[in-house]
Amino acid sequence: MADCVTRRAFMVFCALAVGLMLWLSAGGAEARYASFVMDAETLDVLYAKNADTKNYPASLTKIMTLYMVFDALDKGKVTLKTRMKVSKRAAGQPQTNIGLRKGDQITVKDAILALVTRSANDVATVVGEHLARSEVNFAVAMTKKARTLGMTKTSFRNASGLPNRRQKSTARDMAKLGLRIQRDFPQYYHYFRTKKFTYKGRTYGNHNNLLGRYSGTDGIKTGYTRASGFNLVSSVHQGDRHLIAVVFGGRTAKSRDRHMISLLNRGFKKAELIARNRTPAPIPMARPAFDENGIVQLASAQSTITDATLQTETVLGGSDRGWGIQVGAYSSKGPAEAMIDTARKHLKLILKGSTDSVERVTREHGTVYRSRVTGLSEAGARNACALLARKHVPCVPVPGNDDLEVATIPAAD
Repeated sequence: MADCVTRRAFMVFCALAVGLMLWLSAGGAEARYASFVMDAETLDVLYAKNADTKNYPASLTKIMTLYMVFDALDKGKVTLKTRMKVSKRAAGQPQTNIGLRKGDQITVKDAILALVTRSANDVATVVGEHLARSEVNFAVAMTKKARTLGMTKTSFRNASGLPNRRQKSTARDMAKLGLRIQRDFPQYYHYFRTKKFTYKGRTYGNHNNLLGRYSGTDGIKTGYTRASGFNLVSSVHQGDRHLIAVVFGGRTAKSRDRHMISLLNRGFKKAELIARNRTPAPIPMARPAFDENGIVQLASAQSTITDATLQTETVLGGSDRGWGIQVGAYSSKGPAEAMIDTARKHLKLILKGSTDSVERVTREHGTVYRSRVTGLSEAGARNACALLARKHVPCVPVPGNDDLEVATIPAAD
């Protein structure tokens, strides 16, 4: 009898040991600490530590859930007033939540605010079920969308970030998402600035402690589970600099926040140093003026071109609209679109009659996406590049039939 009990105990021990080894081999997060800081305008990587190590995103997952909501809004599938029904499964989601009950309804707008502030798990499930009929289907769609955004090492299994050992992401991937959600949906991104949200008489504060405490912070999201540690994605504007930073695996919320602030402080200093040392693109020279005898008028040729002059001439620049500017060629569409946005931001004035163009071009060495603004005069294109060069933005004036490629940048390391 004793031998039988001993044998059974040994078999149970072996089964547990094998189960533990299988769990570890299946990809328990290697985790814990990882960080990544990037310049959102130039896409320079300012700091990276374990940036491609797969970790548990926890509630950073809800950034993608919100991306899917914004995408549905943008495509007209829902409106901010659309009411979503609460299922038994959604009502049963653990904390943090806002106490939804089976049969309740919540508007899309309230759902957005609940996800941003309270990081409500019950609301995340409601959103997934409404947009994809089930949270499982929604997670598949989230993962598919992640791939289109260049998040090659991210897999989602639910809409909330609640523990699932196969739900993984990286600091680099989360930085990409943090950038794309505001580039793709600027009309909705402002919700991430929300500090408080009141629902059914109860007020919930935003878990993102950097809002209002670190200058220039405009979002975006925190996350925590025991397995993940304290996570944070931050977006900060200071002066003409815009940084996206990610921390995985903080020991406490306070230590994570302190570390994030330290990374951002160093990031802004490094971004400024890079900008100073970066060789600017060549500034197109003003064409020399000739007098009636064909002699160059040096005073005219060497006159100073001011930003205001360049802006005006870029807009007015003549009737010949066969020219354009190219501000880079990139290995994925997202950065190409972002660089056009950056160029327009620096040019400030709307380029009348111009058109944004991201052109997919396949060459022997691979596919690139060219960032162009077309429909300019030659003078307008040259003046636009002269101004962008002063802002350290790569730019080349190109005629309409030009096949030039410049500044090819990989989407990831």
